[in-house]
Amino acid sequence: MSAKIISGTETAKAIREELKVQVAELTEKHKLIPGLVTILVGEDPASQSYVSAKNKTAHALGIHSEQVTLPAETSEEELLALVDKYNKADNIHGILVQLPLPKHINEAKVLYTIDPNKDVDGFHPVNVGKMMLGEQCFLPCTPHGCLELLQRAGVETSGAEVVVVGRSNIVGKPVANLMLQKRAGGNSTVTLCHTRTKDMSMHTKRADILVVAAGVANMITADMVKEGVVVIDVGVNRIGMSESGKAILAGDVDFNSVKEKASAITPVPGGVGPMTITMLMKNTVQAAKQLAGLA
Repeated sequence: MSAKIISGTETAKAIREELKVQVAELTEKHKLIPGLVTILVGEDPASQSYVSAKNKTAHALGIHSEQVTLPAETSEEELLALVDKYNKADNIHGILVQLPLPKHINEAKVLYTIDPNKDVDGFHPVNVGKMMLGEQCFLPCTPHGCLELLQRAGVETSGAEVVVVGRSNIVGKPVANLMLQKRAGGNSTVTLCHTRTKDMSMHTKRADILVVAAGVANMITADMVKEGVVVIDVGVNRIGMSESGKAILAGDVDFNSVKEKASAITPVPGGVGPMTITMLMKNTVQAAKQLAGLA
C-alpha cells in the first residue's frame, strides 16, 4: 500500500491563512504591522529567487516587507552598518541576511550582529542556545517546518525512534535537538547519522520517523527503511533539465520506491520547501508581538 503524502504545500497554505488573520488583528487592534527586511549581497540566482519568494509571501500576508540588494563588492563594514540600522528601526521586527555571502564577508560576524530579538532565521547563538535549553526563542525555519509537518499530519513523536541523516547547523542538528526535547512534537529517541556513520542502513532501518537532510539525491532507498516508517525528505537536488528548460528535482530519498513501504512521506518538490518561508513569516509575526509586548 502506497504511503500517505504529507503535503507541505497544503500545510503551508493552512498556516499562512492563520497568519493572515493574526496580522490583520495586529494591524486593526494595535496599529502594529509586522515588518521584515531581507538583505541580499550579490547576484546569486538562487538567492535572488528565495528573496523574491519571501517578499511575495510577506506582502500576501499583510506583512511590511523591505528588500535591500547590495553589490557583491559591498564591504563587511557597510553590511554591518546596514544591519545595525535595521536593529534600531521601529518598523522592522525581523532581519534576514540571505546566505551565502561573498567570500570577503565573515558570515558569522554578520549573523551575530543581528539583534537576537529580530533574528527570525533563528541563527544567532543566543537563539541557538535557547533552543538547546528548550526555552522560548525563534526556531530555525526548516527544522521548525519539519516539526509542523509531523504534528499537523498527526504523527506521534513521543517515544518514537527518530533517525536524522545529516548534521548541518541549519537542519540536521536543530531537528535532532528539537525532537529529543521534552515538548510537544518531541520526546523522541534520536539517532544522528552523517558521512562518517559506518553502517547507515542499520540505523535507518530502526527509524519510526526518518528525517533526511544530506544533500545527496536518492541516497535513501527502499531496502534502507522498515515498513510503516514516516519520512521527512528535506533534500532538494537538481538532477537534470526538462526539454522546456525547467530543473528536474529529486529529494535525498528515492521517493518512488520508499513510498511503497512508508506509512507517510513528503514529496520533493512540495514537501518541506514551502514550509521554510512560511515559518519565517510565523517568526516575523511572533517578533512583532514580542517587541510590542503583546506575546
